[in-house]
Formats: sequence, C-alpha cells, structure tokens
Amino acid sequence: MLSRTADNLYWLSRYTERADFVARLLDAALRLSALPANYAGGEASEWASALASAADGEVFRQHYDSVNEHTVRDFLAFSPHNPSSIRSCIQTARENARSVRTALTVEMWEAINEAWLHLRSYEGRDLSREEFARFLDWVKGVSLAFDGSAYRTMLRNDAYWFTRLGVAIERADNTARILDVKYHVLLPETERVGGSLDYFQWTTILREVSALTAYHWVYRESVKPWLVADLLILNREMPRSLANCYEMLVRHLDLIADAYGRRGPSQRVASNLLAQLDGQSIEEIFSTGLHEFIQGFIAENNRLGAAIIEQYLC
Repeated sequence: MLSRTADNLYWLSRYTERADFVARLLDAALRLSALPANYAGGEASEWASALASAADGEVFRQHYDSVNEHTVRDFLAFSPHNPSSIRSCIQTARENARSVRTALTVEMWEAINEAWLHLRSYEGRDLSREEFARFLDWVKGVSLAFDGSAYRTMLRNDAYWFTRLGVAIERADNTARILDVKYHVLLPETERVGGSLDYFQWTTILREVSALTAYHWVYRESVKPWLVADLLILNREMPRSLANCYEMLVRHLDLIADAYGRRGPSQRVASNLLAQLDGQSIEEIFSTGLHEFIQGFIAENNRLGAAIIEQYLC
C-alpha cells in the first residue's frame, strides 16, 4: 500500500473518532450545566472543562472573549477556525475519504459523505438546547455508522488495519483527556471526592463514554471514582479503555509488521505501553497521582502516533 493511502485511511478514522469525542464532551457539558450554578462553581466551569478536554484553549481565545455555553458550543461544534470542531473533523474526514475513494467500501463512503452533506444544513442556525442535544446524538450516530460499516464491510488487509490504528490511538487519547479533566479540573476544590456532585459527574462521564451499564455489570455497586478509573484505564473488556485501545494497537501493528516483513519503533512503543498498563493496579496509579499518570500516558500515546507516521505514513 502507498504511504499516502495509508495516511488518508489513518486520519479519516482519527477525525471521525474525534468528532464523536467532541460530541460526547459537549453532551456531558450540557448535562453537567443542568446543576445549580452555585453548586458546581458557576455555569462556565462545565464549558471550561469541555474546552480543556479538547485542548483548544489558545485558538479559542483568539476568536472569543469569554467562556460560556454559547461560545464553547460554537467553537467546538461549528467553528471553521478550530481544526478539532465537529464541523472541521467531518470536513477533513470527508476530504481524506475522497482521496482514497477506491480503498473504501460503498457503505463507508456513503456514511461520511452523507454526514458532510447533512452537516451543512446546520450552518448559520441558532440551535436551542434541545435541538443541539439532538445534533450531538446525530454526530455520535455518524461515528457509529462509519465505524460499523468499516468493521462489517472491509477486507481484513492493511487498509483495514490502518483504519483500526487511527480509531485506537484517537480513542485512547480521548478517554485519557476526559478522565484527566474530570479528576483534575472539573471537581471544585471545595467539593470532596465521593460527594454528591462528584458522584453525579462521574456518572455523567460514564454515560458519555457509553460505559455506565458496563460499569454496573463489572462492579455491581455504586459509582466510585477509583472503580471508574479502573474500568476506563485497565479493563481490557471495556472498548474505550486505555488497555483495550493498546491491545488493538499492538494486534494491528503486529499484523502490519508480519505483512510487510519488518518491525520497528511503533511496535516497540505500543508493546511497552501495553506491558506497563498490564503491570499496574489502580491503587498504584492513584497513589502516584491519576493526573500525573494520565499526562504521562498522553505523552507516550503522542510518541506512538509520531512513530506510526514516521514508520509508515511519510
């Protein structure tokens, strides 16, 4: 496969996954903003946390004067100035899809092309909260349709493997960021860990990563921060967990290495990080600091992304 084709497939999947993540962030902010403002430290805190999770603060400040529901919704959902807005992600994903149209199945192309065409109907509209919530549900549906069509219709060859790499590395980054912002940013300093606000926020985060039912199946008890972190970091059975994402990365990088007859830095970085995840307990992670662990993970995940680009996509 040409490196250019692999690059387009990889980024097509990353941007589609990122659009889904931003929609989930905004949906969580909508739910959390329903709390009384004086209870959660002010209305802007939930929207500031969504902005922090998306890591777009500097670009945001270039175009908006204040952080509030209106500005963050516009920036993360529709702004052409934000390369990670839902609009920009779907547009970039479609551009990548057009470049490798013959490498996609009909179902994959239709999922992303129809999403872009439908998205244009939202341009210039001032959506109510209810309309915006329905828009976010639609975005999550687009990601499910595209990912499902890839899973059900693609040949299991290098084209499919590169799409899985894009999904897994983006999903790992997204899960880590939303966990970090919840634990390090979202909970007010005056609120105790395990309090009613803390419980509501962790439950919302579980719902937004489609893990609330899975949590109760696995732990069969009330929501506790360390168990949520255990599910989303170390549990290989959880599709959005860091361990599951790295199991997927190692598996598909090995398939690529076997097909191309050569291993390299990306296989070593992915295998080492999976071994680190397997060798830790959630108690050890909390004792050394969840924030510090996640920041280190995000840095290593970025290093793997750079290794994949250098090894296969340049």
